[in-house]
Amino acid sequence: MVAGEASGDLLAGLLLDGLRARWPGVLAAGIGGPEMQARGFAAWWAQDKLAVNGYGWELLRRYREIVGIRRQLKARLLKQRPDLFIGVDAPDFNLDLEASLKASGIKTVHFVSPSVWAWRAERLAKIRRSVDHVLCLFPFEPALLAQHGIAATYVGHPLAQRIPLEADRPSARLQLGLRPDGPVLALLPGSRKSEIAHLAVRFFQAAALVRRELPNVQCIVPVVPGLRAQVEAAAQASGMAAHLGIVSGQSHTVLAACDITLIASGTATLEAALFKRAMVIAYHMNGWSWQIMRRKRLQPWVGLPNILCQEFVVPELLQDAATPAALAQAVLAGLRNEPDHAAALQQRFFDLHLQLRCDTPTIASYAIEKVLQA
Repeated sequence: MVAGEASGDLLAGLLLDGLRARWPGVLAAGIGGPEMQARGFAAWWAQDKLAVNGYGWELLRRYREIVGIRRQLKARLLKQRPDLFIGVDAPDFNLDLEASLKASGIKTVHFVSPSVWAWRAERLAKIRRSVDHVLCLFPFEPALLAQHGIAATYVGHPLAQRIPLEADRPSARLQLGLRPDGPVLALLPGSRKSEIAHLAVRFFQAAALVRRELPNVQCIVPVVPGLRAQVEAAAQASGMAAHLGIVSGQSHTVLAACDITLIASGTATLEAALFKRAMVIAYHMNGWSWQIMRRKRLQPWVGLPNILCQEFVVPELLQDAATPAALAQAVLAGLRNEPDHAAALQQRFFDLHLQLRCDTPTIASYAIEKVLQA
């Protein structure tokens, strides 16, 4: 198995639960993080070795190291010949590896369909060449992939099973040491170093502007282990160090506790929707990467809640639009929404939660068994 970042590690950990329930003696190894390792996964490399974002300097700087890891991993797998390889997300790394393994007769499964419905539709031919089966998180994906000769199964989104239908906001605030009254703003600038570099300061500057309008607002930031120093440096640079509660991990507790979140586009936006929280989605990257991504976009939305709802149910501020002032105004507007608007958004997210709530580990393990038997 290979999972290349924190969200993939979480998904892979839940998948391992299903595999171990079906095959108690299963041995799993490759590239993974703490969720996988807690389930007995042997990490030959840590998952953060693959965490890179964009097309510019971030990628070029790490290219040789990442390609070297993939070359070593491929050689090891071709020698050991596992019964199955599962690539969890990280398509830029996994699809090429899966293509080589499949060509040599090793069965391959890709967990999380690449977002060919949102951008980079040219990947469809590569997916067909690389994998025997795709495990899809969203219900519309298998039919789309089938049109291109790719076998796939909708397994639901494991986060929808893990996150409660109704979160206990008072308990979450108590757990985090927050006051029970007054607005809480959660700031989630991403789980990668490059995301923190591009987003943290502007998020914290936006929070400072929100505090000018709402002095009683409480601001809290969950950080991925290993990135705390970078986040604290951004807090100092923005002049907000004394006004931010920075906690290690606990992103779900933070989302349960907040009234609204200023959040980087990615899987975390779906988590926020499953917690039924108002949000402002933002993203910023280097200019070269942005120009490439913008040309490859197929839909007007980038945030998962908007893509799944097929409309702008929450605001998105991207690249040059993601200024601290604009972010602050969007957050303030969200906090000041009329009760009817807030209730309608919560109901929309509740319906989405029910749609995505499946027994993902069990469904996925049955699909994997069919691949192994084919």
